[in-house]
Amino acid sequence: MPEMLTSTVGRRKTAVARIRVYAGSGIFKVNGRMLAEYLGKRLHLVMSVFAPLEVTGNMGKYDVTARAGGGGVSAQAQALQLAMARALAALAPDVKKTLRTHGFLTRDAREVERKKYGLVKARKRYQYSKR
Repeated sequence: MPEMLTSTVGRRKTAVARIRVYAGSGIFKVNGRMLAEYLGKRLHLVMSVFAPLEVTGNMGKYDVTARAGGGGVSAQAQALQLAMARALAALAPDVKKTLRTHGFLTRDAREVERKKYGLVKARKRYQYSKR
């Protein structure tokens, strides 16, 4: 197995993605499956994961193995995108400004609000009955 260059973590909602980057030919595996196979028919999610590589001109230069869990498929893809951007920033500090201007290094801090007692959901109320 080739020598690992870096490993990083990305998070979104309750999803967590841990990636390991190796020098290689552009193979991207998530939980033992190819990225396109893992994300299914959602091509926009595949493109969003590869976006940091495209912006920095590193498409096909690195092999990536990742473990993703928690949340949904979309949140996992966004967590993978953040982890990939962090890995690229660690490997080549000169591309950090480019990644920052495209918004790839910003962690989306929005989380699901907890359900409150007496309500249907976090803010949704039961229907008011006048009579």
